Amino acid sequence: MRIAFVVDPLGSLRAYKDSSVAMMRAAQARGHAVWAVQQEAIHLSPLHGVCAEAVHLEMLADDHDWFVEIDRHVVALRDFGAVVMRKDPPFDIEYVTTTWLLERAEGEGARVFNRPRALRDHSEKLSVAEFARFAVPTLVAREAALIHAFIDLERDTILKPLDGMGGSQIFRVRDDDANRNVIVETLTRDGARTIMAQRYIPEIVDGDKRILLVGGQVVPWCLARIPKAGETRGNLAAGGTGVARELTARDHEIASALAPVLAARGLLLVGLDVIGDWLTEINVTSPTCMVEIAEQTGFDAAEMFVAALERACAVAAV
Repeated sequence: MRIAFVVDPLGSLRAYKDSSVAMMRAAQARGHAVWAVQQEAIHLSPLHGVCAEAVHLEMLADDHDWFVEIDRHVVALRDFGAVVMRKDPPFDIEYVTTTWLLERAEGEGARVFNRPRALRDHSEKLSVAEFARFAVPTLVAREAALIHAFIDLERDTILKPLDGMGGSQIFRVRDDDANRNVIVETLTRDGARTIMAQRYIPEIVDGDKRILLVGGQVVPWCLARIPKAGETRGNLAAGGTGVARELTARDHEIASALAPVLAARGLLLVGLDVIGDWLTEINVTSPTCMVEIAEQTGFDAAEMFVAALERACAVAAV
């Protein structure tokens, strides 16, 4: 079938580590035609419904010149066998608008993964509140007094915006931090923006584990992203080192509980962030770490994703 991947500009994707590229390569290896779509190209036409200029790609093994453009033209999204939404955050109004357009495309017959309504309804930070029995103690607020009270209670905390990714704007704040006031003021924009505060988990030194859920199944390996010296962030984008590990019993407990629930909502691919025994985030927009896991263990989560995509499309076609 023809599969359209909604991704960031192709020139910005680093093929040697990018999970979207791995998924596109796996799709081609399984006999599918791979197309790329840019977010800004998606539009609603009065004549043809939800369309986009799409680029037909031939995927190559070279990580520098990793594709060849075969063709490009405007295509109605319903004419693809599947549309895979892989646009990175920020989760801003343009991202929300894209989910509205993709939902309209679903109404016209398109099969979109992850489902646009599910993307819109699952804040990657705030959604941990639904699974509080697994989650680290968490406050979501914008009033400085509430945030400072949480810092005083927990004594060692992590503060972060709700729409960030890759470790951006994440602060570790202790109760005796001389800069705590200015950090809270800056992150909340003087009370105009809601942020998240979580208890600091010392086990971060052993890695911020990314656990992948694919089609309601748990990938048996996670990637522990270990902070570099002097850092509290394990994100690879912040200089962390990725080490593949088998899941612990607690990892399995968390992942097995969430996998069927999230899959039933149309979330075909999910990335859980777990530090120590605590769930900290549920990533649904563009979960990564497939390449690192494959290189270190031989387990191909990208191929697993494409197989799950085929099954989901087959069910939808019945």
